[in-house]
Parts: sequence; structure tokens; C-alpha cells
Amino acid sequence: MKVLLVTMYFPPSGGGGVQRPLKFATHLPAHGIETHVLAPDDAKWIHSDPDPVPPTQAWIHRARYLGPRARKLADELHGRRGLDRLSRQARSLSRRVLVPDENVAWNLTAIPAAVRIARAEGIDVVITTSPPNSVHLIGAAVKRVTGAPWVADLRDSIAEHPHRRVERASVRAKEKVSASVARLVARQADVIVAATAAIADEAQSLEPAGIIATILNGADFDDFAGLEYRPGDRFRLTHTGSFFGKRDPRPFLTALAESGLVDVVARFVGDFRAADREWAESLGLGDRLELHPYVARREALALQRDSEALLLLIPEAGGRGQGVLSGKVFEYLAAERPILAAVPPGGAAAELIRETGAGVVAAPDDVQALREAIEELHSRWAGGTLDGTRLSADDREQLGRGARVEELAELLRSLAR
Repeated sequence: MKVLLVTMYFPPSGGGGVQRPLKFATHLPAHGIETHVLAPDDAKWIHSDPDPVPPTQAWIHRARYLGPRARKLADELHGRRGLDRLSRQARSLSRRVLVPDENVAWNLTAIPAAVRIARAEGIDVVITTSPPNSVHLIGAAVKRVTGAPWVADLRDSIAEHPHRRVERASVRAKEKVSASVARLVARQADVIVAATAAIADEAQSLEPAGIIATILNGADFDDFAGLEYRPGDRFRLTHTGSFFGKRDPRPFLTALAESGLVDVVARFVGDFRAADREWAESLGLGDRLELHPYVARREALALQRDSEALLLLIPEAGGRGQGVLSGKVFEYLAAERPILAAVPPGGAAAELIRETGAGVVAAPDDVQALREAIEELHSRWAGGTLDGTRLSADDREQLGRGARVEELAELLRSLAR
């Protein structure tokens, strides 16, 4: 059979959003599924990564990207006043007025390209994977024109997002349009694939016409091959990934400062907001805080493996963070280093960390609990009892990416029968 996978994020774009579609495209051909990928020629994303190469067994198609370039607006506006601030806000207006998201203009080229590929290649099933939500409009169009079954893969909530600041009128407007896209997906998609149970529950509440399947993100253990842990003379606690929206390092950094542990160094690898940087400097952490710029994924994985522990941050976000089980959780599990999970204690991420014995859990905004978690891990390290968190054979098989792709392959074959 033949599938067309439509994704906004694909190499050479960098960042965590690339991994799920990239791994699907890499491993589906091994299941006898001819895989075609449609991605932008240049998504104008903030970061690029030269390391992950497109899969050699899949056919990669590109459609010209017409949308605006991604920006770190919070950093651009930080510390600016008056006309300078207003002018920079004005330049970002085009991104704010595009709905349901700033990437929707790609549909002008992606829809004709997807229809053309579906017809020319005899595509049996089209898959669209979000974010951004606007990519699902492409799947609906291909199904309408060609009759090919449509699978909508939801990596985030399609109607609500844990990092959006819903108190802003502009964001509420975007979420209103996102809700319309969600209803379209519910009415038209033959299958909705959810990356978490919470997303599946949300999709079920829309009374979908098709079926709903939950296919979690997977742990890519092979990606850490050749990367080693070398014990350090300081307790290195590493966070990789960018800060945006409601993700907040301040409670953790306050806990670190209050701990008084001088041989603990917190390493943040990736985009760190200017406002948070200034705030962190006010704590007087000195060399206990290391801020590294964005690095290629292979280097980020090497830093994860070569750490005493890893820091996972998922905000409460008014209850929205409860169901978040991001790709970063599985990446950290694959690194097999102890995890300090600053996540909603009753949420999906906390449950998985506890079930696998991969680390300790503390509420993301509870400074006292975070300080106690830091002190617990540090004490075990100082006493020589903080080992790696190698998962059991059953956990490795169950959580590995291969099992997830096998689930998707079986689902796709059922649609083509």
C-alpha cells in the first residue's frame, strides 16, 4: 500500500516536533508501506538541524512555503519601550491575524501538491500530523478530491494548548477557529490518531464520525548508541528544549538557590527567554547555572546522556498540563538517566515516570517539593547510589518507537483493505 504523510516539521527543520513524523517516515517502509512525505521547501522555522537526514526509503516531496518566518517575539520585545516596541509588534501583526495559525498560507501550495501526489502515485491513505492545526485542512481537501481515506494525527490538543495564554483576546480568537478545525477533523477524518490519552478523550468529546486510536510517542533507544555517561565532579542537572508560553523555569531555579548546594549545576540547552535569564541572574546562582544555545539534536542527546540527572518541565497551565505526554518524556526515558520531573503530580507524565521508576516527581510550581527533589537526587549521587535508569526489557519493548510504528502500520493496512 501507499501513504502520503503531510507534515510542517521535517528535516532540515530542527526541534522536537520533527521526530514523530520523521520516525514514522523512516520505519513505515520496513512494514511494506510505500511512504511519501510532503513537507515545506523551507518552513522558515527558528532552528535548523543538519544531523537528521530524510529517510532514504521514503519519497520526499516539497511544496513552497508562503507563510511568515517564525520569530521569538517575547525576546524581541523584552526591554523595549515606546515606538520601538510598537513598531516591532506591528511587524508581527501578519502572524497574529492568520487563523487558525500562522502556517495556514502553506495550504495554498500544499493542497494542490498533495492532490497531485495522491493522484500520480495512487495513494491509498493520506496522513496529516499536527501541529500546526492548519495542516489538517490539507487532509480534508485530499479526501474530498480523491476519495482517499484520511488519518488526522494529533500530537497536541487540537482545540486547546497548554502553553497558550488564553487570557489574551487574540489567542482566544485563534482557539475559536482551532475549535472549528477540530470539528472538521471530527466530521471528515476516517481515523483520528492521538499522541496521548487526554488528546483522545478530547477528540472523543467531539463525537467523531470515524474511529479514534491512541498511538503514543516512542523512545528511540538507538539514537543514543555510542553516547556515554562520564561521572562528573559536580551534579549536572540538564534540561534540553526551548521555553515558550507557560513553561516556567523560575520555581525550579528558586528551589536550586534555596538548596544551597554549591556542587549542583543546572544546564539549560536551547532557547531561554531573555526575561527568565535576567531573573535567574538576580538569584546569584553564579556558576551553578549554565545557559547553552540551541544545538543540533545529536549534541543535545549527548548532553542528556552525559548528565547526572535530567530536568523535565511541564506546566500545570490551569489543568491543561495534566494530559501532556510529550516526545521529550520518551526522549529522556531513552537517555536512561534519572529524571527530576517537575510536572503535574497527577498527570500522565508523572504516572509514566513512576511506573518505570525513572525518577522523582514534584509539582512544577512547588518550590519546597522541587528543592526536596533536588536534595534527594543529590544525596543519592553523593552517596554513590544514583545509578542510571536502564529500563526493563519489557518497558523498552513497550515504549520503543518500533512498537508505535507497528501500531500505525496495522491501522493503515486496515483502512486500505
